[in-house]
Amino acid sequence: MGVLNVTPDSFSDGGEFLDPASALEQVSLMVGQGAQIIDVGGESTRPGAQRISLQDEQDRVLPVIEKIKAEFDVLVSIDTMNSKTARRAVQAGADIVNDISGGLADPQMFASIQDLECQYILGHWRGHSDQMDSLASYSDVAREVVAELAEQVSMAVASGISRDRIVVDPGLGFAKDIHHNWDLVNRLDELEALGLPVLVGASRKRFLAHALNAIDPASVSMPRRDVATAVLTALLLQRKLWGVRVHEIQGTKDAIAVVAALKAGQEER
Repeated sequence: MGVLNVTPDSFSDGGEFLDPASALEQVSLMVGQGAQIIDVGGESTRPGAQRISLQDEQDRVLPVIEKIKAEFDVLVSIDTMNSKTARRAVQAGADIVNDISGGLADPQMFASIQDLECQYILGHWRGHSDQMDSLASYSDVAREVVAELAEQVSMAVASGISRDRIVVDPGLGFAKDIHHNWDLVNRLDELEALGLPVLVGASRKRFLAHALNAIDPASVSMPRRDVATAVLTALLLQRKLWGVRVHEIQGTKDAIAVVAALKAGQEER
């Protein structure tokens, strides 16, 4: 899954793809490098980001989704917490709704998804970006994330969304500190208890930058974060994951190929 942020303030690429022409150029690059899904987002979810209006979000994402579906043979997901945006995006051609809030940000989300023909990615979430740091409190992060996801999945199913349409996301970086994220990454197999496909989005996040420079993680460049993302993603894909959400496709694809070759060589011995 390739990330396409049509926002002015996303932490890693804010403003780069606001113009539809530059957005489509980036889509062409990602699809050419092997992206199977393009995840289009119109509202930044970085820590401390300001909320935007529903109209602003839709003005950013809907034209881009329509153009992608008209020009490329690729699945499109809409990265939104708003049920009205989700509905309009699917009507514009989106195949998947990627809701990092797992239905908690908008009480109407499950009802909207129920009568739309799309997959639904249900993320682990505890609050909006201006609150998430204060909500990063766990006694056992993996156990609590699984339990909270299970509760939201149950509510989604009770609302009429069939389980075979649901993918879960542990929400790396959302209401989790550095240690929570690494603990969760090491225990992703515990999500198998949910019996659902899993999407992981670690790309360019702060806990990866911290691994490269614990003193000043904010100073770690995006290319270095992309290398860290590629390494972690290749290792994680030795597990059974539905997908990985990344900003830089080629490096990730190359890292996956190297790990696959190593594994194949080990099996031949």
